[in-house]
Amino acid sequence: MDFLQIASIFKTLRLTPPSKLTLLNGHLFTPLHYPPTPPDADTLILNIDSQELALQIKKVLLSVYPSEHKIIAVEGGKKNEERLGDIGNNFSSIFNLFIPTLGEGTSFESFAEITAHLRAPDGCPWDKEQTHQTLRKHLLEEAYETISAMDSNNVNEMREEFGDLLLQIVLNAQIASEAKEFNTTQVIKHIYDKIIRRHPHVFGDLKLDGVEGVLQNWEKLKEKERGGKKESKGILDGVPISLPALSQAQEYQDRAARVGFDWKEIDNVLDKVREEIEEIKKAETDFELASEIGDLFFVLVNLARWKYVDAESALRNTNIKFKKRFVHVEKRAKEQSKNLSDMTLEEMDSFWNEAKSLGL
Repeated sequence: MDFLQIASIFKTLRLTPPSKLTLLNGHLFTPLHYPPTPPDADTLILNIDSQELALQIKKVLLSVYPSEHKIIAVEGGKKNEERLGDIGNNFSSIFNLFIPTLGEGTSFESFAEITAHLRAPDGCPWDKEQTHQTLRKHLLEEAYETISAMDSNNVNEMREEFGDLLLQIVLNAQIASEAKEFNTTQVIKHIYDKIIRRHPHVFGDLKLDGVEGVLQNWEKLKEKERGGKKESKGILDGVPISLPALSQAQEYQDRAARVGFDWKEIDNVLDKVREEIEEIKKAETDFELASEIGDLFFVLVNLARWKYVDAESALRNTNIKFKKRFVHVEKRAKEQSKNLSDMTLEEMDSFWNEAKSLGL
């Protein structure tokens, strides 16, 4: 389609062609799952020549745009304004689709721009002083706050915390760009290539049998990648030292199991749990006791792994449950003008059981 035809479409729309416009052929959407256009720019999709294609385009666009977003279909010299969610319900002839912008600040590029602005000469004094090391604690805090939102299954909090976490990543990439270390595009390209490389069963012809086959092949690919580097690392070397101990233990065990270092039956794991409990009873020194308790924790993590339970999340959920119940005990004691330290265990336990009966 030439410029005159595009100009004709905008004449029908009664709009001046915007300074920021994405122009796409409708058939580009056929294999897609996510729109190839930034939502803070107007988009014109051309040559939608079947109902099947129209429905596919709608499906892709709905992953970013709301169903009620107003769009304009241009068919011949006529235009028809409707909701995005209604596109493709009826089809009569080839049409073009104009999708107005979602507004400022809705694309990754605009987010990267304001993050870079924070570091610019006219930016924020605090942001301009930050380094990778000074931001480390903030990255850790945001990661834990994100996990907390996920644990509570609070959708609004998750949306906010994912944004805060993304800021930490983009801000670090901006700092690296200024130091000529790497930039955001290189970060994205690296993980893009890695995803394709490690999913030959999705983006290639490899056939794998279920999740277990995927994980085993994943470990083989990583082992091959490690072998190609100058400094060869072991299977467990990629697990961050800063991970919480339960998560670290489960990741160690997962990786070892993928190469066959694992019990054959869960009964072996249960036997090991009992064995570690007996060794705790026999411990004679504080050092031995601490060591054996550590071994018990480790084998309990293995039991969780066998049962497809995330050990870190399981303990965090139990912590949350304990806090709710103990807060109830405190509340009931206060209602009776009692101090917890003056109450018997039996009295406190009655309030604890009351909390359990209330579903806390």
